[in-house]
Amino acid sequence: MLPRPLRFPAVIAAFALVLSGLVAAAPADDLREAQKLYAQGKLQPAMEKVDAYLKSQSREPQGRFLKGLLLTEQKKVNEAIQVFTGLTEDFPELPEPYNNLAVLYASLGNYDKAKSALELAIHTHPSYATAHENLGDIYAQLASRAYDRALQLDKTNTAAQVKLSMVKDLFVSQKAAPGSRPEPAKVAKAEPSRAEPSKAAPAKAVTAKAEPPKAEPTKAAPPKAEPPKAEPAKPSVAKANPAAPRPGAEDKAAVGEAIEAWARAWSAKDVKAYLAAYAPDFETPGSESRAEWEKQRTERIERPKSIQVTLKIQSIAVEGDTATAVFRQSYRSDTFKATGTKTLTLSRVGGKWLIRQERVDG
Repeated sequence: MLPRPLRFPAVIAAFALVLSGLVAAAPADDLREAQKLYAQGKLQPAMEKVDAYLKSQSREPQGRFLKGLLLTEQKKVNEAIQVFTGLTEDFPELPEPYNNLAVLYASLGNYDKAKSALELAIHTHPSYATAHENLGDIYAQLASRAYDRALQLDKTNTAAQVKLSMVKDLFVSQKAAPGSRPEPAKVAKAEPSRAEPSKAAPAKAVTAKAEPPKAEPTKAAPPKAEPPKAEPAKPSVAKANPAAPRPGAEDKAAVGEAIEAWARAWSAKDVKAYLAAYAPDFETPGSESRAEWEKQRTERIERPKSIQVTLKIQSIAVEGDTATAVFRQSYRSDTFKATGTKTLTLSRVGGKWLIRQERVDG
């Protein structure tokens, strides 16, 4: 039901980049290594690096957020809740920890607490689309409970039966277990397929709306059959995908995840993964050859001690096997920082979305 917490990323990387302005010094080697290990799915080694980092930086938000996600993936829900609760207390202006708390509370079936956490996320960041969508999913869950209760009290209530069926349809395709890894965190290893762009609210199928039964005024008899029970949707912990995707939503989600994976690789100084995000027919910005361009990009990535890239996607348009994405990009290293608007044109190549053109708009 719910997208996974912003992944380093959201989905850890993305959150770390949001916090970059709060951290005076560049992330320590242990934290950078932990981010790489997380992206590779090596949870225990990543946790060891995070713990080592937090020994000297116990209040630093990036490391604490990463630890919260690692605990979530290890299904240590109560410990993860403690970490994210601490972040909301120390950094109440940040929306992402509230969103992650909501996902964890929802995984425990505590939708009232999940609702409160999401409302706080929206209060701190009114344009936080992920929290708005998650809150809509929470309201749908609360509605299903209310309709189910109405039918327990009055089994002849046909209107409640129809509404319950429609709410159930919203979540019928969601089978991912709570705390499973957000797909965007795995993009460096394998891009999601078209049919399943992400794992929890990160992969869904389009569902048809239930049509109300047509009853004849003089003959209608109240149905006696037991109404269907709405199966609670399993929360997912990272980037926002619709509960019932609109046409093209799966492709847009996959494009967004590909762009985030590219930014994570750049921030982690993972040159191989960064260059792999570009299509074989990528149009280099100058007259240089692909080999010359790759050499130049490798030098620019390896030269700084640290790099952090924050993205705020403004729009994604998909036409067949071509997509165009516009976003605000903030780049920060130990020697340089810049912010501007960038446009990427991507092509679907072998089931993956790869960058074909790259343009900085200013």
